[in-house]
Amino acid sequence: MEEEIFKQRTDLSRLSAAVDQIKATLGKIIVGQQETIDLLIAGILADGHVLIEGVPGVAKTLTAKLIARAIDAKYSRIQFTPDLMPSDVLGTSVFNPKSVDFEFKKGPIFGNIVLIDEINRSPAKTQSALFEVMEERQITMDGHIYKMDEPFLVLATQNPVEHEGTYRLPEAQLDRFLFKIEVKYPSLEEEISIISQQHQQVVNEQLAAISPILSKDDIISLRKQVRSLHVEPKILEFVAKIAAESRNSKSLFLGASPRASLAIVNAAKAVAAIRGRDFVTPDDIIWVTTPVLRHRIMLTPDKEMEGLSPDEVIKQIIQKIEIPR
Repeated sequence: MEEEIFKQRTDLSRLSAAVDQIKATLGKIIVGQQETIDLLIAGILADGHVLIEGVPGVAKTLTAKLIARAIDAKYSRIQFTPDLMPSDVLGTSVFNPKSVDFEFKKGPIFGNIVLIDEINRSPAKTQSALFEVMEERQITMDGHIYKMDEPFLVLATQNPVEHEGTYRLPEAQLDRFLFKIEVKYPSLEEEISIISQQHQQVVNEQLAAISPILSKDDIISLRKQVRSLHVEPKILEFVAKIAAESRNSKSLFLGASPRASLAIVNAAKAVAAIRGRDFVTPDDIIWVTTPVLRHRIMLTPDKEMEGLSPDEVIKQIIQKIEIPR
């Protein structure tokens, strides 16, 4: 009886069909990386930006491009380099001799899905140009406010920060990303499959054959549906306890912000919808907590020296809190 009430409350059939179609399309080209694909789809549905980290050559950019191709929206790509200026991203005012006035020429950030490749290859001056647009979906230039068209999503890739020629992203910018996805090396079986595909040179043909699955209006409509999903008070309390525990943890120098708590709830709603439910369970919260928090917390120097990872600390924090039933 309870299940029938849930089914009547929110019809997720259209969302489930779209998600299955996107997964099937990406599965033809991307080998493995199911968690990455699930988190990218959840990011789109939760209206959150996504940071993808991994060593060169693990298909970070390819996966982001495929997700963008599955949506019928304006796509732009910005390759971050050490000499890139903020105006190269946002746009600049250019003098028009005909009107004898300055005109604002929009930069590549004005898109629906913006892929920023190797975001940590540019210094802080260029990175900070993204602060306003990522949080408020607008930029302010010469006293004028320019709003972004909906949907607006930043997919950024980066190499691990200890790699040559990288600049660490400031905490304020990291906090604006809903997820940080860590892309690992493939297993032996997956690598054999990747080599076979590339050896037969079929990937480019498959890429060209991809047609959009969702329109801009579909995304906006599905996001409204995801936002309406039910979250019980005890689940919200569970999230608040995770955030509070992170701030009191002796392993952490910097804990989770209130924005992180909201991000966990919004991400869990999207994951619940992907799994065909219109209500959030503690398992949804636990599953999203690590990708939501791993880039927002900061280890104390002694724990870093011990080789402890943010993911391990997050796991320890969750284990300390009683899971609601």
